[in-house]
Amino acid sequence: MTTHSPWGRRAAMGVLGLVVLGGIAFVLVRNGPLAPVKVTVAQVGKGSVSAAVFGIGTVEARRSWMVGPTAAGRVLRVAVDVGDTVAPGQLLAEMDPVDLEQRLAALDASLARARSAQTAAQAQVADAAARQQLSAGNLRRNEDLARQQFISPGALEGRQQELASASAALQSAQANVAGAGQDLQRLAAERAALAQQRANVRLLAPAAGVVATRDAEPGTTVVAGQAVLRLVDPASLWVKTRIDQGRAAGLAVGQTAQVVLRSQPGQAHAASVARLELLADAVTEERIAQVAFTAAPQGVSVGELAEVTVQLPATASGLLVPNAAVQRQASQAGVWRLAADGKPAWVPVKVGATGLDGMVRVDAEGMAEGDRVVQHSQKPVQAGMRLQVVDALVPAATAGAAK
Repeated sequence: MTTHSPWGRRAAMGVLGLVVLGGIAFVLVRNGPLAPVKVTVAQVGKGSVSAAVFGIGTVEARRSWMVGPTAAGRVLRVAVDVGDTVAPGQLLAEMDPVDLEQRLAALDASLARARSAQTAAQAQVADAAARQQLSAGNLRRNEDLARQQFISPGALEGRQQELASASAALQSAQANVAGAGQDLQRLAAERAALAQQRANVRLLAPAAGVVATRDAEPGTTVVAGQAVLRLVDPASLWVKTRIDQGRAAGLAVGQTAQVVLRSQPGQAHAASVARLELLADAVTEERIAQVAFTAAPQGVSVGELAEVTVQLPATASGLLVPNAAVQRQASQAGVWRLAADGKPAWVPVKVGATGLDGMVRVDAEGMAEGDRVVQHSQKPVQAGMRLQVVDALVPAATAGAAK
């Protein structure tokens, strides 16, 4: 029978305890609080950034017209429908003229009467002028007779009075002609104004375009300035684009752009920046740019959402790092560069242009092409921290299961 000594059991228990403590220490160092922080790294590159800015906008028409009456009235008929192409001066709709025709007829009669009155006044002028000439001739003859004392002074005074009366009658007749002409001019102006009102009930196309909306139907009563139809010029479509003010530096008129319509997600349309608005949106902190299509796309609708990408000039060659690698500490941008011993060191950088591929041009002292910088980490990185470089923070199998 074999017996175990107390020292043997104690030694076995000590070895087992050491193994357990070693396992716990191994777990703490590899996977516990003392384990190195897993990070993914990227190499610092060198080159230029093809900068671009992205924005969301709505399709609008640069040239559009709201066609409606200048006075309140009832819509008599609408001659076009939504989608119709119209030519300049084409009849679009007509308002009920009510009594405009009768008022025009009354003014025509008044004009005819005024012309007759003017003719009568001109005849009175001719008659008064003849009487004045006769009185003037009689006065000259009587003045010769009075010098020869063939007539009395009283008879000469009578002829002088006749001439004065004839002259006054001529002035009165001339005033009547002037008054008749003024009445005729007033009536003609009133008729022209009424004819303009009559013409205004016919709503004509101010320019070539397409009917975008039909806002009133026959029988509808509209007020002055209310639109019956809206026309747009399809060749003037552009996208009112909102761009973050923080990324709007470098935007300029004439820069090329691409527009992807919500209704055509797989197709990019060529465009360019046509105008930069002077007024920005202070609430959303966005700048507004008008981006015009190079050629109006088929099937586009006014008010449709669109995604706009504006190409900015390429930057000068410099150091490039992923956007995710740029961190901020106390309002200072920088990156965590891995030293030769694998420990992270903070390197302040000056951030430049950012490309749509996520690469950022940076200026930094003490960093060169080929250096490794931390791109993603399990938790915030600190100077001197132990790091473990991995290909991905989330294992592929786990990522696939999450999907």
